[in-house]
Amino acid sequence: MNWRDYCKKVTPYTPGEQPKINNLIKLNTNENPYPPSSLVVEELKKLIEDYDCLRRYPKPNCDMLEEALSEYTGLSRDHIFTGIGSDDVICQAFTTFFNSSLPVLFADITYSFYEVWAELVGFPVELVPVKDDFSIDINDYRKENGGIVIANPNAPTGMALTLDQIEEVLKFNKDSVVIVDEAYVDFGGQSAISLIDKYDNLLVTQTYSKSRSLAGLRIGMAYGNPEIISKIKAVKFSTNSYTLNEPALRIASAVLKDEKYFRDCCQKVMDTRAWTVEEFKKLNFSVLDSKTNFVFVSHKNIHATDIYKYLRENGILVRHFNAERINNFLRVSIGTDEEMKALFKVLGEMKEI
Repeated sequence: MNWRDYCKKVTPYTPGEQPKINNLIKLNTNENPYPPSSLVVEELKKLIEDYDCLRRYPKPNCDMLEEALSEYTGLSRDHIFTGIGSDDVICQAFTTFFNSSLPVLFADITYSFYEVWAELVGFPVELVPVKDDFSIDINDYRKENGGIVIANPNAPTGMALTLDQIEEVLKFNKDSVVIVDEAYVDFGGQSAISLIDKYDNLLVTQTYSKSRSLAGLRIGMAYGNPEIISKIKAVKFSTNSYTLNEPALRIASAVLKDEKYFRDCCQKVMDTRAWTVEEFKKLNFSVLDSKTNFVFVSHKNIHATDIYKYLRENGILVRHFNAERINNFLRVSIGTDEEMKALFKVLGEMKEI
C-alpha cells in the first residue's frame, strides 16, 4: 500500500471546451452573448480607487450580497445562501442534506455534474429515466428516497416543468430535501422561490452565470426557509468560511439595480431562440421545446457527431454529449443574431443537409 491507494477515486466532470481559437463562434457553454450591465464598469472603477479592499479578507457571511438579494427578492436574509457559482452551492447542499441510505433521485438525462458529486460525497443514487420525448414524469418521483434533485428548466434538454408540477413533487416528498436547480429559469421558466415558505424541505438554486452575463465571476445563490438555510450555512462555515471575493460581492450586488437591462437581455435571447428554432426546422432538425438560452437539436438524416465535427472545422463550436440516449443530439447555445445567422450559413453549406 502507498499513498495512491488512499486517494479518493472519482471520475471528474467534463466541462464544455474553452479553446483559444481566433474568430471562433462559441455556442457550447451557454454563456450569455451580451455584456453585463454597465454598472459592472462603474463598480470596477470604484474597486480601483478603493484597492485597499483587495488586501483584506471579504466578510465571510457575504453581508453586502445577501442584503442586496434580500432587497431584490423581498425575502429576509435568513432565506438566502450564497456561494462560488451554483455548482458550489449545490455541492454544499449535497453534502448537507444527502446522508441517508436511501437513494437520491434525479433524471437520467440532466446536468451530469450531479453524478460526479454523488460519487464524491458518497451517497446512493437512482437515475430516473425521462420519457421518450425527454420530459420528466413527476409520477416517477412518488417513491421512497433520500432526496430529489430537479434541474428546471432541465439541461441539456432545455425542457421545463410548470410550478404546479414542482409543487406536486414537493407534496409527495415532505420527508426529504428537494433541490430545484434554476440555472436557466430567467429564459422562460417558472421559479419555485414562491414555494419556499410553504415547503420547509425545498431549496432553490440560481446563478449569475447565464442570465446576468457574469460566468467569469462564479456567483451562485440558494433560497429556502430559514431552517434549511441555517443547515447549509453550518456546513459551509465548517469547510471554508470565505467564499465569494470582494469584487464578486460588489459587482453581484450592483447589477441587481439594473433590472431593465437584465430583462432586456433575457428577452433578446428568447427572441433569438424563437427565430433559431424555426431556422433549425427548415433544415430538417427536430428541436425540443426550450425554456433556456440553448436548444437541443437532432437532424433527421445526419448524425450529430458529423454535424459537430463539420461545424468545428468551420469555426463554430457547439456541445455534443457522447452519452446513451442523447448521442445523436447537439446542444446549441443562443448567441447574438449575427452569430446564429453565421451558424445557419455554415449549416446551409453542408452538402448532406
